Amino acid sequence: MPLAPAATPQTADEAPRYYALVPCAGTGSRAGTAQPKQYQAVAGEPMVMHTLRALAGVERLYAGLVALSPGDDFAWPQGTVWPDLFVRAHCGGATRAHTVLNGLQVLRTQGARDTDWVLVHDAARCLITADMVNALIDSCSLDAVGGLLALPLPDTLKQSVAGRVARTVPRDDKWLAQTPQMFRLGLLQQALQAQAPTGFVGVTDEASALELAGHQPLLVVGSAYNFKVTYPQDFALAQAVLASRSSDTPKEN
Repeated sequence: MPLAPAATPQTADEAPRYYALVPCAGTGSRAGTAQPKQYQAVAGEPMVMHTLRALAGVERLYAGLVALSPGDDFAWPQGTVWPDLFVRAHCGGATRAHTVLNGLQVLRTQGARDTDWVLVHDAARCLITADMVNALIDSCSLDAVGGLLALPLPDTLKQSVAGRVARTVPRDDKWLAQTPQMFRLGLLQQALQAQAPTGFVGVTDEASALELAGHQPLLVVGSAYNFKVTYPQDFALAQAVLASRSSDTPKEN
């Protein structure tokens, strides 16, 4: 199924395109839900739909791919509720890194080039906004490496041993990584392929793969709202934020 709009090969003098890649092959075991957490209803629809609709509001994105597990049989909403920017591919792997690597290959077969930018975003970060994504693009589009949304660590950080505090860790240079994480397709694909023989040990996100390849991704200040829905209590908070946004939206007469 071709990406929409159709991705055709670029010539050397064309500007890089921006692609969104949403890994959506996880089981969500920590969320305590009966189905993968990305499909759990939040504010009246599957959580992933909020994520995709927000990304689809970024005008600079050329096309998007949702990477599903091979056995995913979720009944996706049809019609106008599905953002036209995205198509789905059953290319998920055993790990997030494997899923992203497979997704990059799908993008490449659809005409994406090494120099195109890929913004990888967690399906479970359903409170992302177009403004946050645009801030990342503005900061990274001229960077030699790329970067990610992140937040300076606001709280005191403790290291534990057997459930007790062993020491307090300095937080001055600590950041909480978020997504999207934006890198050139070729650079990210090469970094992930280099770690594939190890089973992606130490690759917890795209930035960590780039770090292992010797690069230093740019940190772009994100938002506390851009948290990853992970635990049962997170759903209630996401629901409240989405409900608040809906009530703030001007009604048409």
